[in-house]
Amino acid sequence: MMTDPYFYAAAVPAVIMVGLSKGGFGGAMALLGVPLMALAISPVQAAAILLPILIVMDIASLWSWRSHKDTRTLSIMVPGALIGIGIGWATAAWVTVAMIRLIVGAVALWFVWRYMVQKLAEARGGDRKAARGHRPAQGVFWGALAGFTSFVSHAGGPPYQIYTLPLRQDPRTYTGTSVRFFAIINALKLVPYFALGQFDTTNLSTSLVLAPLALVATLGGAFIVRRMKPDVFYPFMYVMVFLASLKLIWDGTVHLLA
Repeated sequence: MMTDPYFYAAAVPAVIMVGLSKGGFGGAMALLGVPLMALAISPVQAAAILLPILIVMDIASLWSWRSHKDTRTLSIMVPGALIGIGIGWATAAWVTVAMIRLIVGAVALWFVWRYMVQKLAEARGGDRKAARGHRPAQGVFWGALAGFTSFVSHAGGPPYQIYTLPLRQDPRTYTGTSVRFFAIINALKLVPYFALGQFDTTNLSTSLVLAPLALVATLGGAFIVRRMKPDVFYPFMYVMVFLASLKLIWDGTVHLLA
């Protein structure tokens, strides 16, 4: 088990922010998990410690949102995610995480820009854009990208949101569906993470110590999201995607320049 107090000074706020995100607050705070922990340990070790904690959070989130899901979204995106995880596993020795973060961040920023243009048009008297229906080909693509980026850097949130936010599901349905999607992804990642040798006794015991804090933060996030109205929830989610895009672009640029 990790005993360095500097590690826990970084890990505790990281786990709280990831837990709130898993409870339903979107992916922006979750993206801070590995970078914060990486202030005290290597990014690879941080990701390995965080994955079992994510699975504990998934269990709490699944229970919190057990009555809310959209099966159609899952049936479209999960097969794509399987493809993305497979590609991530196969290319683990060659893929540049910095480039992936930069690309995903740029796409997410473009997505938010489109949303803002639409809102400005509505404010000037234009028609409100109707909720978009499912588009299976696009869903498989964004599901694959979510699976791939989740595997290489725990950053699957923005690709998932690019496909699902325009569906304008009820906030509880949206959250329950995203919880199930990422619970499946994180469970599937266990096998390749073990195969790549990223788990050992030290990392797993440290994950176990941090797990109770993860549970509290996740349930707290779910409690708050359940009480948010759609008119508050969706603008908030787009802000989270915007912040996530900036974080991804920053991380990708810094690492590429380095």
